[in-house]
Amino acid sequence: MVLYNAPINKMLVDEIVDAHVLVIGSGGAGVRAAIEASRYGGVVLVSKTIAGKGGCTTMAEGGFNAVLRDQDSVLVHREDTLKGGAYLNDPALVDALTHEAPERIADLIRWGAVFDVTDDRQVAQRPFGGQRFPRTCYAGDRTGHEMIMTLLDRLDATDTRLYQEVSVIDLIKDENGAVAGAIALDRDGSLMLFRSDATVLATGGGTQAYDISTNSAAGTGDGFAMAYRAGAELIDMEMVQFHPTGAVYPYDARGRLVTEAVRGEGGILLNARRERFMERYDPERMELSTRDVVARAIATEVLEGRGTNRGGVYLDVTHLPRERIEARLPVMLEQFLAYGVDIRREPMEVAPTAHHIMGGLRITPECRTTIPGLFACGEVSGGVHGANRLGGNALAETQVFGKRAGEFAGRSPERNGQVDAGQIDEKIHMLDAFLEGTVSPATVRKDLKLTMWNQAGIFRNAPDLRTALAHIRGLADQRLCAASTANLLECCTVRNMCTTASLIVRCALLRPENRGAHVRRDAEKTDPATSPFCHTYASISREGIERREVPA
Repeated sequence: MVLYNAPINKMLVDEIVDAHVLVIGSGGAGVRAAIEASRYGGVVLVSKTIAGKGGCTTMAEGGFNAVLRDQDSVLVHREDTLKGGAYLNDPALVDALTHEAPERIADLIRWGAVFDVTDDRQVAQRPFGGQRFPRTCYAGDRTGHEMIMTLLDRLDATDTRLYQEVSVIDLIKDENGAVAGAIALDRDGSLMLFRSDATVLATGGGTQAYDISTNSAAGTGDGFAMAYRAGAELIDMEMVQFHPTGAVYPYDARGRLVTEAVRGEGGILLNARRERFMERYDPERMELSTRDVVARAIATEVLEGRGTNRGGVYLDVTHLPRERIEARLPVMLEQFLAYGVDIRREPMEVAPTAHHIMGGLRITPECRTTIPGLFACGEVSGGVHGANRLGGNALAETQVFGKRAGEFAGRSPERNGQVDAGQIDEKIHMLDAFLEGTVSPATVRKDLKLTMWNQAGIFRNAPDLRTALAHIRGLADQRLCAASTANLLECCTVRNMCTTASLIVRCALLRPENRGAHVRRDAEKTDPATSPFCHTYASISREGIERREVPA
């Protein structure tokens, strides 16, 4: 176990917790990692929220992609994923995803997950955008909730120690530069220290940096920011997926996810003129085109004056049998009934919403990052989805790479490095500064979210991005104020949001092309199969864009 070359001030650190593997994050990836790591030694799982109540997995409605039918194949799933990702994906990660997804869904079923089935008792699969076969397994439109409840039941059967409503604020490193644990705050603002031989980062995404987002309140980019400060390299952070269909109203529900399952079940998109406008953008795949194409199509319809008065378009399922809507889209039906809309009788109003960051920590197929001792899985990692994620691949990713991260972290040897207690002193000084700050973090948060939405959204250009970056840097320099120790976490969170937003904008400036979810109106659209550009990368020591030789 990691040692310290100076005594820890017990007056300042309220609790010290040791583990062989520390897992940060309680979504699908984090819980799966903890389950796997528990086979190798003591595991501690730290959750910013109450496990199963926060994060994106429990909110995920659509499904889990896995090849289960003879007419489909792993090769086709791989090709669809690479094409959908505009060939920016890491092929080795895609290979792992597509080959192992069937095994991971089999794990869930063996552990008690209940997926919809066909008349002959096979797992049912629905079509999702950008895929040649129906390969998305589902549990109505509450697939993620079914998964996380099953995973938490399985976790209860292990010896994992679960710390809930405890928020990691930074990673700590040993004398050799390896990650050796983390420092955290509990809900009252008390300081906790977690020490470990290996750490798994599974903190999810960060699209709360945008004004309109599908992410829960916990999706603030903490993992991206903490890993960046620790020296990890991140890739493709400019690749932010805007889900085509988020709720338009009421105001406080803007951006709430309207699952792709609605289109998978036969929902159609109509503009204010009641034209089925996807014919103009992808006449072959129509509503089941890839998410980047559909999101841009909807945004274009609205910008060109063919949207609704509320700034959206219509998503219509009224032509489907009532029984089918009630059986396969129960959450959507209930959600819109609460808004006063019966989707069996009238269309939904939808518009794009910030949804998923395809970029993240650079990882190997073993989920190792560029820092020893640190592993990453789920949305906080990059490379699996390339420039655009196919719907249904994210839930599969949580299980494939959650298992891999837990396994390889669990196999890590015990380390006898030393950690300078000065790292903890630095964090304490930062927290003390928040107690003496002058600017409300809520004010900075609101300003940041509007800046990102208006200047780094679906359509981008260099002048807007430069303006946004300068403004974000100014926001990051504000002296945030915590009214009490219980508000310290809010200041830490806003700091992380500023770091994540900065990474997105800096990488967007680095990529001089239109590709996947990244649309620069001041750049040419490239053929992704022959583009000379590969990953963007950013760390505290370097940033740039990789290039490759393109045959003449």
